[in-house]
Amino acid sequence: MARKWQNKVQQWFVDHTDMPADVIMDLPRITMIGRLHIYIENHKGVIAFSKEELRLSMKQGQLLIKGQNFILKTILPEEILLEGTIKSIEFIDG
Repeated sequence: MARKWQNKVQQWFVDHTDMPADVIMDLPRITMIGRLHIYIENHKGVIAFSKEELRLSMKQGQLLIKGQNFILKTILPEEILLEGTIKSIEFIDG
């Protein structure tokens, strides 16, 4: 019940201020350049990585990125830059 109330307060705050939703609601910010680069901010950690898949933990579930020839160019506690051929991006609830 408290979580639902907190989400409503956060949404109200986003709607009535100029603050970005990703900052207030702890959401991921994903910036993609074509199919070659993807920059993800506000993740909670790497679950799995290979040349064909990157799986990240998020506040609400996981983010699964599939493709080919993946290279992690930058990896910081809450930011990651992935290069390669990106074929799909999927949010997994959980």
